[in-house]
Amino acid sequence: MDQEVTTFNASGDRQLLLVNVNVMRNDHGTVLGAVETFRSVRIEGAEYISTDLWDQKFTGIIGKSTAMHTIMNRLADVATSEANVLISGESGTGKELMALAIHRLSHHRKGPFTAVNCSSFAESLLESELFGHEKGAFTGADREKAGRFEMARGGTLFLDEIGELKPSLQVKLLRVIEHKVFERVGGTTPIPLQARIISATNQDLKKARKEGRFREDLYYRLQTVPLLLPPLRERSEDIPLLIDHFIQKFNSKYNKNVRSMDPKAVKRLTRYHWPGNVRELERCLEYAFVFVKGPVIFAHYLPKFDEEHQSSEDWIGSRRIPGRSRPVIDRAIIRRALERCDGRRQEAAALLGISRTSMWRYMKKHGLI
Repeated sequence: MDQEVTTFNASGDRQLLLVNVNVMRNDHGTVLGAVETFRSVRIEGAEYISTDLWDQKFTGIIGKSTAMHTIMNRLADVATSEANVLISGESGTGKELMALAIHRLSHHRKGPFTAVNCSSFAESLLESELFGHEKGAFTGADREKAGRFEMARGGTLFLDEIGELKPSLQVKLLRVIEHKVFERVGGTTPIPLQARIISATNQDLKKARKEGRFREDLYYRLQTVPLLLPPLRERSEDIPLLIDHFIQKFNSKYNKNVRSMDPKAVKRLTRYHWPGNVRELERCLEYAFVFVKGPVIFAHYLPKFDEEHQSSEDWIGSRRIPGRSRPVIDRAIIRRALERCDGRRQEAAALLGISRTSMWRYMKKHGLI
């Protein structure tokens, strides 16, 4: 169902199709034939984007939660603009996937998507990696090399972990963004910037800016359009969809025919806090695929999670704000407490250390009544 197939039309433009196949049988179970349907997903413009699941499959983003609906509703407008985008979120929330979705829906989609992790290079090497270098620019530079800014020409440059940039490189990046030109290390020839910049971070750049670790002018240049990806614990209703997605993915990788996950195992996963977010969920499913023997993943195939053994006080305490004596009780915590107690408000209130009346008030505030 909804298998993605990429073709090319007579003009050479990429065309995405969604293919569905159903087998036809008679009353005795004999196969008579099959019906195959093709559904076109236009990519010439981004106006077709909706929040339907099959559209999210095109972007690579899976989710039906309110938070993800909000992001998807903004995605088309963000993609078709030329504005710089700053994607924020915890590690493992899918920041690079979001950047790639913006690229695929933008006018730069025929160009390359070039990604560089700013935390994976030493400062001296990162400058060469970004801007390139001329022959003899430094020891070991025995030939000229194009940097990522040149490699991204006509496409999108994705700067991951932008908060790790040292002050000297922040100045150079700001100059490139403002003047749309750069020079190779050791060179003097201006090279025009012909790529869109999307950056991402798991740091609090507002805090880094106040502490003087990140330039204020660069911060505002990068985040013309800010996108905040919610952690998985705040969109637990997306977990069953993600489970189905990863089952399909690992069926192909491991040549297995797993059809579903046992409801008890799904319930266990929706109750977990997921500090590693979607990336951790993916690794969890891959772990299960190593050991699963039949078509269903049961709970005993899943790995053990350290946080499952935390007390309720430890769990609540992880959500405290310094200087406040009471825990921060948001929608995700209320949902998780209710799920743990199978919807019984009195028990959920006791788990959170609040009264039943306060529990009702929080539920009403967060739209859970």
